[in-house]
Amino acid sequence: MRKIVESVYWVGVVDWDRRLFDSLIPLPDGTTYNAYLIQGSEKTALLDAVDPDFAGTLMAAIDTVSRIDYIVSHHAEQDHSGSIPMVLARHPGAKVVATAKAKAMLMDLMPIPEDAFIVAADGDTLSLGDKTLTFIHTPWVHWPETMVTYLAEDKILFSCDFFGSHIASSDLFVTDQCRVHESAKRYFAEIMMPFRNVIAKNVDKLSGYDIQTIAPSHGQIYGQPGWIMDAYREWVSASARNVVTLPFVSMHGSTRLMVDHLTAALAERGVRVELFNLAVTDIGKLAMSLVDAGSIVLGVPTVLAGPHPLAAYAAFLANALRPKAKFLSIIGSYGWGGKTVETLAGMIPNLKVEVLDPVLCKGLPKAETYASLDALADMIASKHRESGFRA
Repeated sequence: MRKIVESVYWVGVVDWDRRLFDSLIPLPDGTTYNAYLIQGSEKTALLDAVDPDFAGTLMAAIDTVSRIDYIVSHHAEQDHSGSIPMVLARHPGAKVVATAKAKAMLMDLMPIPEDAFIVAADGDTLSLGDKTLTFIHTPWVHWPETMVTYLAEDKILFSCDFFGSHIASSDLFVTDQCRVHESAKRYFAEIMMPFRNVIAKNVDKLSGYDIQTIAPSHGQIYGQPGWIMDAYREWVSASARNVVTLPFVSMHGSTRLMVDHLTAALAERGVRVELFNLAVTDIGKLAMSLVDAGSIVLGVPTVLAGPHPLAAYAAFLANALRPKAKFLSIIGSYGWGGKTVETLAGMIPNLKVEVLDPVLCKGLPKAETYASLDALADMIASKHRESGFRA
């Protein structure tokens, strides 16, 4: 149990070893499962419970607490709620406070009886005596049932996945802003970006509260939260940057020659390129690039008349993440023919992009191929200028 302010404690877990989340998301720096204990003058509340694999650690942290009256569940996903049944077993009189949607989901996911719940409406308050909790609904950050809690007396926002980052650290508060900014951007890119438009509304919703501290459910606590709130405002905005994200794969070198030529041509025209070799890239880094990119160009060789599977996965990922990019094109080499462009085009219905003419060549690129790539670079640079993309 570690003190944040008077009567408010961190009782979470640092998971130094985890390297994959949901069997999908890379965790290069581990993570934390944060839970918080608030001991009011009359009542005690536990905010979130940790991943069930670490329930014993949580129970040891709160072992000296004689009574827990409320368990606030911001989000039903098991890394936040999985230990709630164990807490209820030790504190059978406790009530689980959650949104109506979270109540239904929690009952689906774990053995919590219906009569254990208190449903929190948007804006409801709960007094712990000298501490007052306000529950603020923040749907789709990043599930439909999520909410956050504001502790008025101490001006702390317990934000759940909102403003989170996957970092394992012994430091309770942010000490390295650059490191946390990168981790938080990766976190946003991988799980928040598909809901960018509704998250923008939730960021605005919080502007009415005097927030001096943000305590998320993953990562370190923000003692000076202004910068992370500003970062979120930028990430959710519709304004892209003068950046081309270029994921590619090359089987025998022809597509790589095209990628290298286009990269150089764009750089000469003042457009920054972020290149990702899909055979070796960290998919989280690719997702981070997509947060800002004004354009996406896929470098794709043809395999058995269709796109290389790694390129198809990149298209699937972009479609799922729904980035703010405004333009998209495809370049690549083929051996005898195929439907690479048609197949990839059918995989990105969620992208609201203008598709620029692809550049494909048979075998090695030739003079006319490089001329077409130069024309594509001209087109992208012109489109970025006309769109007013930021540097």
